[in-house]
Order: sequence, then structure tokens, then C-alpha cells
Amino acid sequence: MDPTRDNPLIRIKAFIDGLGIFTLFAVILLLILGVGALFGWFAKTDTPDDAAGDIRYEIKAEIDAAQATVLTEQQIAAVVGDVAGKLAASKPVAIEKPEQIVPGSDTANQLADAPAVDLTAIDTPAEDADAPIDPAVMEIGKAQFMVCGACHGQNGEGGAAGPPLAGSKLVSGPISNLILIQLRGLKRGPVEIDGVAYNFPAGMAPMSYQTDEQVAGVLTYVRNSFGNKASAVKPEQVEALRGEVGKPQVAAEELIQP
Repeated sequence: MDPTRDNPLIRIKAFIDGLGIFTLFAVILLLILGVGALFGWFAKTDTPDDAAGDIRYEIKAEIDAAQATVLTEQQIAAVVGDVAGKLAASKPVAIEKPEQIVPGSDTANQLADAPAVDLTAIDTPAEDADAPIDPAVMEIGKAQFMVCGACHGQNGEGGAAGPPLAGSKLVSGPISNLILIQLRGLKRGPVEIDGVAYNFPAGMAPMSYQTDEQVAGVLTYVRNSFGNKASAVKPEQVEALRGEVGKPQVAAEELIQP
């Protein structure tokens, strides 16, 4: 048996030598990492998902900035709280048909290629076009408009995120325009409304989750508020265009000029 193995001094020296080697290895590794970071050796390569995420964050920042010029944080919190309360109190019901279609899917392509609905009957003035507006319908519309007001202004004055509704010819014009926008949304990009060109940071999202009565109510409300005066929108007119749900967002050129 080697007597030197039991020598404490030799054991201590071996421990110190091992500790020194480990320290030297750690220093070398840190130097490599530092030089690599300096020259970008370990730079992360952006994936397509990262690039798409950057675009989404940029759009969100533009929308947040635009919305901040129209509503205060307190006003937004009040609207969100009210809507959340109504959603929490609402009774869930079974969905009989899908309201969300995956873009590019077979269903979406079939809808996009489907023939356009004849809008003549919807836009033909009704015999009771001058009839008084039902206050109950206006109340339904006023409640639904709280969400719309985030972009259009609670008084229809418009803002950086949405065009004005007050005194708008588009609002008081063909009813089918409003129903299509409500059910399909409005495509992002330049759009001319009442002779004024707008290019908002984001298009309008579809509001097809609303019932026919809610869509008719909110459209009747905006057509008869903020200085506007026009005929009421009927639930059956909305129902006639329910087949448009799931199609791509409405482009400006699809709208009938008032």
C-alpha cells in the first residue's frame, strides 16, 4: 500500500489543484461566452412566429395609443367592467352554428365564393320608415354601443381608432352597409367615409356574436343618435344577411355609396 495516500498534506494539495483546475475552466468558459456575446455568436435567430409576433405587438401599440387619445383608463375600465358583468350574468346557450371560420379553410373558401345576397329588399325604404323609434330598441342599442364607443367615441364623435358616426351619411344611408360591417367587420386599410379618407391602424372586428335583435338595436341606435335621424333596422333584415358571417372582412369598395 502506498503510504503517501494517507499523507494529509498530499490530500490538501490534490484538493487545491482540483479547485484551481475547476476555477480555470470556469474562467475560460466565461471568456468564451463574453466574446461570443460581443461578436453575436449566440444571437437568437428569429422564427416566422417571432416576426409575426413583432407585427402584432406593433399593431397593438398603435391601437393602444390611438385609443388613449379617445378614452381615459377610467372610462375603459368602466366599460370593461360593465361588459364583463353582463357576460358573467348571461346564461350560456348551445351554439347551433359556428360564428368563427378559420381563414383559408374549405369552409372559408366556400363562403368567399358564395354568390352575394340581393340587398334590394333590405335597402328598399319600408312603408313605416318614418314611424317613431321604439324606446326599448334604443335601450338595447345603447347597451351594445358601449363597446363600439371605445373606438367611435361614446358620443359618436370618432377618434384615432374609428370614424365619426355623428352626422354620417354612411350611418343614415343603406342599411345593408351597416349590417355587413357589423357581421363581417371592416377590412384594415384606407377607406373613404363621407368624403374623408381614413387609414386606421386596425380594421373593425366582426360583431357577429350579437343576436339579430342586438345588431338591429345598436344600428338603430346609431342611426337615431348623435344628431342622426333614419329608419330603424329590423331583426329580420339582419337575419337575411346571417349567411355573410365568416366571410372575409368587408372591403371599402363593397359598400354601397350613400
